[in-house]
Amino acid sequence: MDYLDHKILKALQENARISFTEISKNVGLSSPSVAERIRKMEDDEIITGYSVDISHQKLNRQLHAIIHLRAFTGKLKAFLIRVNKIEEVQNCYRVTGNENIIMEVILRDQHHLEQLIDTLIEYGETRTHIVLSQLVKNNLSLN
Repeated sequence: MDYLDHKILKALQENARISFTEISKNVGLSSPSVAERIRKMEDDEIITGYSVDISHQKLNRQLHAIIHLRAFTGKLKAFLIRVNKIEEVQNCYRVTGNENIIMEVILRDQHHLEQLIDTLIEYGETRTHIVLSQLVKNNLSLN
């Protein structure tokens, strides 16, 4: 991976549907060279897929929250099985520290949040933070 590969990755993170021609203009390579570099990054599993950003507001999902869970003794394994079936959970991380789990959730409103917390308290103690705004997205380090 060199500086040009990082520039290509940054362009793809900003718009996964950007054309090879457009990327080539931004990085100073030919379209075939860009296509080859992207194919190589896919083969090397540096690029593992392409995704779609969804407007949760347009889907009536107005509330974005971060929930920390400190699992009760003997409940972590059951939670790890259950969390994949909770559709509100966008991302879930097992972490070190006082809490075992940090989840990013998207919900309709406070009542929906309350229902989710009622589900989660079976597995442990929760601490919830409401997201006010997103300050950084897909910030790719070029180091």
